[in-house]
Amino acid sequence: MTEPDNESFTTLRVRPYLLTGGRTRSAVDLPLEALVRTTESGNASMAQHGREQQQIISLCANPQSVAEISAHLKIHLQVARILLGDLVQDGHVATHTANTQSTERPDLQLLERVLDGLQSL
Repeated sequence: MTEPDNESFTTLRVRPYLLTGGRTRSAVDLPLEALVRTTESGNASMAQHGREQQQIISLCANPQSVAEISAHLKIHLQVARILLGDLVQDGHVATHTANTQSTERPDLQLLERVLDGLQSL
């Protein structure tokens, strides 16, 4: 019988429902592209948070999107949204979203270049 190596013990992960307290929705609706950055309050409160929240606060020293945070932490996107929503509500991170209520139509040439680029993939 072989003994498990140390690496297998360090890669054990907590179930997502434990990280979110069983919640499946956040009180704050964060789009994937929303940029999140740490506030002064977040830096000051680092010790009172769990490991994942501490990692989020550290990551967001430089603005990160919700999707990037999920990828960096290797957690499900919805779990990242819930954890971020908690931090937003507590004032430990702030969000920046693009204004999508513009009345201007996008440039047709730009859209055609994007379509050409996607088709070439």
